[in-house]
Amino acid sequence: MSFLVLLFAVWIEKFSGLRQRVQRDGLWLRELAKLESGPRTQTRPWLVLALLVLLPVLLLWLLLVVVQSVAYGWLGLPIHLLVLIYALGRGDLLTALGPFRDAWRRGDEQAASHVAERDLGVVAEDGEQLLEGVQGYLLWQAYQSFFAVIFWYFLLGPVAALSYRLLALAVKNGKNPAVVERAGQLRHAFDWVPVRLLAASFALVGNFVAVSRVMLHELLNWNISAAELVKKTGQIASETPAPVVGADGVASLDAIWELLLRSAIVWYAGFALWTLLL
Repeated sequence: MSFLVLLFAVWIEKFSGLRQRVQRDGLWLRELAKLESGPRTQTRPWLVLALLVLLPVLLLWLLLVVVQSVAYGWLGLPIHLLVLIYALGRGDLLTALGPFRDAWRRGDEQAASHVAERDLGVVAEDGEQLLEGVQGYLLWQAYQSFFAVIFWYFLLGPVAALSYRLLALAVKNGKNPAVVERAGQLRHAFDWVPVRLLAASFALVGNFVAVSRVMLHELLNWNISAAELVKKTGQIASETPAPVVGADGVASLDAIWELLLRSAIVWYAGFALWTLLL
């Protein structure tokens, strides 16, 4: 059923607006803000995460246990699908990149810098660092929005996928440094395996030799962040040239996007093969 849900998720993402209707974080974010500033919980970050991450995950697990005993478990299909859609990243990545691409193609570095900071949160001192930052943003967002989620869903089901997204929301929206730090530590553990599998996928569909050299040094490095690793391997695998202003710079973003699409095909092929063999 997991592979079927993954196929449905891709179809819904491409042809439906269900994702925008499902991904409503307002209630959860209000509870996060309340617990972070509450007198009993603001100094107890693990309790905050237990209430906001562990408790929803346990409730989901109990719900799945109940529905799996009815109608041969097929009632769990819509629950799996809704949770997976909710666990995907927020926003439309290509739409967010649109204003930057337009400004960069025109050669307007000032406008490109403004929209990169406004829309992407990327700040740089010069044009070269700016384009590299946007390339890194594209790779990281594609990884954390899609690849990490489908990996954990396929491996451990919707409970793991939901856990990953709730930790990501805590890291991004948390105001209490202790809560953000603890959530970041847990998320780093969640990222360790899938980001290395994605790097291996980059090697298969991109510059194998160059990526292999990087992975020899970073494969077991616990301290390197997922964002840094995916950026480093993605830029090498796609063989992006030196950053330049204009159409060539935009072409480097297209090359990275094509690399991500090829990697997604490899992952889905692997999921399909694993499903058939089992």
